[in-house]
Amino acid sequence: MQEDEILAEFRASQALLEGHFLLSSGRHSAHYLQCARVLMEPTRAARLAGALAAKLPRDIRQQITKVVSPAMGGVIIGHEMGRALGVEAMFVERPTGTFELRRGFALAPGDKVLMVEDVVTTGLSSREAIKAIEATGAEVVAGAALIDRSAGTVDLGVPFFPLVAFNFPTYAPEEVPASLAATPAIKPGSRAQA
Repeated sequence: MQEDEILAEFRASQALLEGHFLLSSGRHSAHYLQCARVLMEPTRAARLAGALAAKLPRDIRQQITKVVSPAMGGVIIGHEMGRALGVEAMFVERPTGTFELRRGFALAPGDKVLMVEDVVTTGLSSREAIKAIEATGAEVVAGAALIDRSAGTVDLGVPFFPLVAFNFPTYAPEEVPASLAATPAIKPGSRAQA
């Protein structure tokens, strides 16, 4: 898939929003990508996962024995990546604030894992998920995401393969332009608002 085709998928599902948003990273943006909306239609989710799997270099694809994603945002794309790669998919979650495998999910030493996210902005949750995966003795061979919002600057400590990089500007609270600050910030997504 080309970038314009991917963007068309987001627009068609009303997953590309415009306004003033407070991102989970704490940064502000005039654009928000609601990946849950783009993934709610199974055929579209499978198509996007197939395109993301195709972006992985063959040598990495051939190593992968498991896919792990962080809950909640990464669950659907993680599952679809497992399907696209023909391997089991599971997720880590934070019942007490730190990512861990639950629900009977387990990794074995020697498992070669692809960590998959929906959107990466700062990479913090991705790095936390990788740390939890590696604590089991498994090896994270790469990270992947539908969207890289870091403008290509994120470092996960493993090779990283986004489907597309959207370089919508984000701003620290003290950097928000006056035109954006004039509109109240909305905190979209699934996390509780403060």
